[in-house]
Amino acid sequence: MIPLPKRLFAEGFGTFWLVFGGCGSAVLAAAFPGVGIGLAGSASRSG
Repeated sequence: MIPLPKRLFAEGFGTFWLVFGGCGSAVLAAAFPGVGIGLAGSASRSG
């Protein structure tokens, strides 16, 4: 069994990465339409 502090760290890091990546991709798609990842990239990032 994995210790509780390790599991909590993994959950926190994973949640941070999903939120940071999702919001970051939306900001890039909106702020730089010609250069950014676009709407398709933002949609694929979110699943």
